[in-house]
Amino acid sequence: MAEQTANKLKVTLVKSAIGYDQKQKKTVAALGLRKLNTSVVVTDTPVMRGMIAKVGHLVTVEEVAE
Repeated sequence: MAEQTANKLKVTLVKSAIGYDQKQKKTVAALGLRKLNTSVVVTDTPVMRGMIAKVGHLVTVEEVAE
């Protein structure tokens, strides 16, 4: 069987969630982002893409090759 490597995304919080509604704050926290300029690497799935789209104005996204 051929192994499939899952693509990864590096998500960085570049703008504070202060002043935005509670749903957006919870989405940022669910992504694992706590402080400004922190990054997390997440698996590229439709669920993660949707979460990133909801807070796209607060984060930057880069594809990571493994």
